[in-house]
Amino acid sequence: MSLAKEKKKEIIDNFKTHSRDTGSAVVQIALLTQRINELTEHFKRHRKDFNSRRGLLTLVGRRRRLLEYLKRNDQSQYLKIIEKLNLKK
Repeated sequence: MSLAKEKKKEIIDNFKTHSRDTGSAVVQIALLTQRINELTEHFKRHRKDFNSRRGLLTLVGRRRRLLEYLKRNDQSQYLKIIEKLNLKK
C-alpha cells in the first residue's frame, strides 16, 4: 500500500527542512508514520492479513532506526518530530 501522490506531497511540504528536501530523516519518519497509520486501519478490517503485518513490522523497525539516528545527531529535531507526530519516546 503506497501513499497517494497528493497526501505524500502534503506530508513532504509539512516536514521538509529546505525547498528541495524529500529524503531527510524527518521527512522519511513522517512518511513512514503515515503508512504505519494506514496499515493499522487496514488491520482493523482484515485481521488475518499476516503478510501485510510482516510489512508493517518492517516499517516500524525502519522508523525506529531513523528515530534513533535523529536522536543521536539532532536532539532538537528529534523532540520536534516526536511531538508533531504524537509518537511515544
